[in-house]
Amino acid sequence: MKRRRPEIVGDELQKIISGIISNKLRDPRVPLMTTVTGVKMSSDLTHATVFVSVYGDDETKKGAMDAIEHAKGFIRYEAVQQINLRVAPELHFKLDNTLDKAKKMDELIAKTIEDDERRRVMREQGDGNA
Repeated sequence: MKRRRPEIVGDELQKIISGIISNKLRDPRVPLMTTVTGVKMSSDLTHATVFVSVYGDDETKKGAMDAIEHAKGFIRYEAVQQINLRVAPELHFKLDNTLDKAKKMDELIAKTIEDDERRRVMREQGDGNA
């Protein structure tokens, strides 16, 4: 299947913006465990929604997103220097909570397995006493 230009540009911008955030952004509010998980480009390539995952508590995430939002112009300028586009896309940053949701799901699965095992043991003990 042939990939569309917005997808190709989005993938390239993801790599570039990730490098900018990890190597050039000097704001202490942005932790080392900050990752650009994806970039969704508009069909005309004038807007880019950048999904960012931040490891930490809610306060850390808010601080990191505030810092990234504050550096939006710098990030845009640096990205345009590295990619050849007619128009510099407007960047829109969104917090990606996919990892948090996956962690919660893993915890629920582990708890369910633990509860099932506890019920199985109780059932076996009950059968042995009869």
